[in-house]
Amino acid sequence: MKIKLPKIRSLKIRLPQFTLWTGWILGLAIFLTAGATAGVMVLWKGLSLTNLTDLVPWGLWITIDLSSIAISAGAFSLCAVVYLLGLKRFEPVARTATFIGLIGYTMAVLTLLLDIGRPDRFWHSMIYWNEHSLLWEVTMCVTLYLGVLILEALPIFARFEWLRSHLPKLAEKMSQAHRLAPYLAIAGLVLSMLHQSSLGALYGVLKARPLWYRPDISVLFIISAIAAGMALTVLASMVSARLTKNANVDNNLLDRVAYIIGWVLVVYLYFRFWDALAMTYTYEPGRTEGLQLLTGGVLSFNFWIGEILLGAVVPILLLLNKKTRSLPLWRMLAMILVVGGVVAYRWDTNLSGLLIYLSYLPGEPAMAYAAYHPSLIEFLAGGGIVSYGLLAFSLGVRYLKVVDHNVVKVHEVEAKVIEAIPVPGD
Repeated sequence: MKIKLPKIRSLKIRLPQFTLWTGWILGLAIFLTAGATAGVMVLWKGLSLTNLTDLVPWGLWITIDLSSIAISAGAFSLCAVVYLLGLKRFEPVARTATFIGLIGYTMAVLTLLLDIGRPDRFWHSMIYWNEHSLLWEVTMCVTLYLGVLILEALPIFARFEWLRSHLPKLAEKMSQAHRLAPYLAIAGLVLSMLHQSSLGALYGVLKARPLWYRPDISVLFIISAIAAGMALTVLASMVSARLTKNANVDNNLLDRVAYIIGWVLVVYLYFRFWDALAMTYTYEPGRTEGLQLLTGGVLSFNFWIGEILLGAVVPILLLLNKKTRSLPLWRMLAMILVVGGVVAYRWDTNLSGLLIYLSYLPGEPAMAYAAYHPSLIEFLAGGGIVSYGLLAFSLGVRYLKVVDHNVVKVHEVEAKVIEAIPVPGD
């Protein structure tokens, strides 16, 4: 007698398909985890894990903070162009810049939570006002402008498909915040201009650091931030359009923004040269040595090559030339150089004033030199914050469609249709 055994169906286990998107997210998640671990260690054991000292209290993290705020300046500059100057065709680019600005300011806040040493006291500036302190003014502007960016980004988050399908009323209310855009643009322009200039003025009022003690740093910080903010917006839009179908760009629109960036760089380069060369006419202890360190010492390569040549001169030639600006590859290279040049400027400005200091102690030389090299903990924590920014923007492109220039085309079509409608009496 034969016993028939039941047929056992083969189980097919479908493994998740590995794509470029999953690899990118996985890589960022690894760096983010390492950065979060380093951040917890710093909050637990303090700044003793870093290579920061009393002589060099601001290092890699402050550079990331200053750079994050600088690349966020595209939000206030482009929103001002759209809602205050009435150039509506730049509205899709302004929406991208707003989202980047929100990410940049949250990156700055995360960096400051690590750098201040006592993040549990961050609220003290809100309660105990010190209106004579530029650092207090910077803190208040960061807090208030972060709130403005959140309100400006509400319509962007309202485009999330899950939110629109599960919570349609909430999504509708969030999208209605767009009506406040002109008023938010005014508030953002005022707060961001105050903030960007005060960051430079924060260095410029420190008389104990002779290289910093000058009034024009605030102007340079504003101009460089406008260039970097718009450059990162154009760069992020171009890269997103080449990596995913969820991003739609208008090359003519990006070409116009790139042309504006070229002229902003001309103004920045002019002020930057006079800012440095004007200090060569006389000798002043601390200032002259700091300038020598910047132009002929350990920071000279970063200054001449990173800041001036690659960060300003080459992008100006590429962006003001129509042939090179119209080619996506050259335009993208120019945007990368602009962002890198502004980061180099922030790094040079910070360290050039800290590595040279005056000593007033008897028996010690008047001029003294310091050294600084970021520790592994600083690199890991800083890398984690940068990874957070890249991850947030990647998710925004995929699920919130923050890079979508089709709105411009829809408006143009609507305008043509309205113009084609015959008017009674014609």
